[in-house]
Amino acid sequence: MSKSAVDVCVVGAGPAGLSAAYILCQSSVNTAVLELGGQVGGISRTVVWDGFRFDIGGHRFFTKDDEVDRFFRDLLGDEIIWVNRTSRIFYRNRYFDYPLKPANALFGMGIGTTARCLLDYGSLKVKNLFHHREIVSLEDWVSNEFGHELFKLFFKNYTEKVWGIDCSRICAEWAAQRIKGLSLRVAVKEALFPSRNGKVTTLIDKFMYPRLGIGRISERLAESVTALGGEVRLGSRVTAVNHEGSVVTSVEVEGPEGRYALPLKRLCSSMPLTELALAMRPEAPAEVATAARSLRYRDLITVNLMINRPRVTDDTWIYIHDPTITLGRIHEPRNWSAEMVPAGKTSLVVEYFCFQGGEIWNMDDQALIDLTIEDLDRRLGFLKKDDVIDAFVIRTAKAYPMYELGYEELLRKVVDYVGSFSNLETVGRYGTYKYNNMDHSIKTGMLAARNLLGETRQSVFDVNRAREYHEEKILPTGS
Repeated sequence: MSKSAVDVCVVGAGPAGLSAAYILCQSSVNTAVLELGGQVGGISRTVVWDGFRFDIGGHRFFTKDDEVDRFFRDLLGDEIIWVNRTSRIFYRNRYFDYPLKPANALFGMGIGTTARCLLDYGSLKVKNLFHHREIVSLEDWVSNEFGHELFKLFFKNYTEKVWGIDCSRICAEWAAQRIKGLSLRVAVKEALFPSRNGKVTTLIDKFMYPRLGIGRISERLAESVTALGGEVRLGSRVTAVNHEGSVVTSVEVEGPEGRYALPLKRLCSSMPLTELALAMRPEAPAEVATAARSLRYRDLITVNLMINRPRVTDDTWIYIHDPTITLGRIHEPRNWSAEMVPAGKTSLVVEYFCFQGGEIWNMDDQALIDLTIEDLDRRLGFLKKDDVIDAFVIRTAKAYPMYELGYEELLRKVVDYVGSFSNLETVGRYGTYKYNNMDHSIKTGMLAARNLLGETRQSVFDVNRAREYHEEKILPTGS
């Protein structure tokens, strides 16, 4: 079976794909969006369950790009609220402010430990004056910036919980991209001699958020695409991408109406870059296919709890560094927007970082819920088992591309191959195999649409590359 041809097929109805579709439809381009899931948004969707609203992990919106900022504000208008960012680290049975504050750290770690960290850092800087250290891994990078003692205390356990591999196997590029802008020297100086506003200027204290959940970005975009004459087809899996030479000609689709071929003039893909390469027909060269299969992702499970209390925490995020506790991060949606929960109730989203086929991924839903409640009750003291009204589990495959040592050469082979097709653009975190924030993903969609329209010719891989564009972070946020 074959469907009528479209000018542009967009694969994936997340913020990146839908941003591209929206701009294309504004130019009256015949556009169809194919989405595997039953609702738009992808990993940035909002799930509604018995009056409660849950994001798939916490996704805030922040951007330094004026065009993306205007795009977001125009799209959501009065749905936007501003949220104060408050985050804490749970470590050694204590809570530490994030970012760290000296009094909190001194009383939390003890004066001896703090002094050891500062002496270690000072010794490192003196050594660096006489010997240049080669920076290869995340461990190298963080130790060089903060000292090895602080690396072991506040970076190693959590980072390895997130990625499932030793820090010595994670590429330094990840650290440079996600942990720039704040050094121990700056943090200590700011703590002892605060700037006029009393804040470390490189850290974001507030962020924008849609009052009904981050999924409203994709929902509003899908509404706009449809209003402009485009299509959004849910439950539609792309199983193959057909091409003749360097030109993509059609995609094979499994949808609610069965299997069909969709002829197209241009393709914009936000499906995982590795899957796109492997879906090509004729097939990709053997070395490209091998590279695509070698690039890995970290997967995510969220346990979503509905709670018969008005509030559990005061935080936007809590990072669980304790290696004896399996869960990685917690956020409470009502602290982002009161409209995420019914009156007098609250909820928690508990995140587990894992691999498909691993112990946590294969755990039965109820067993995973029981484990979560047990840790929140007995280990963390957040709630009592009887406080939980209901719970459900969401499994998200390929949530985070992994920057393992040696990944750059593998990625280059895949990017070069996919880039050889003249009418194909890839967008988003999945489509670029880059740990993008949401504003970066939207920007890739905007650029890709303009490339397909012939207005520009700029690589989407340039987004989130320039140093001044990064938002500074100490820990991965999933945003």
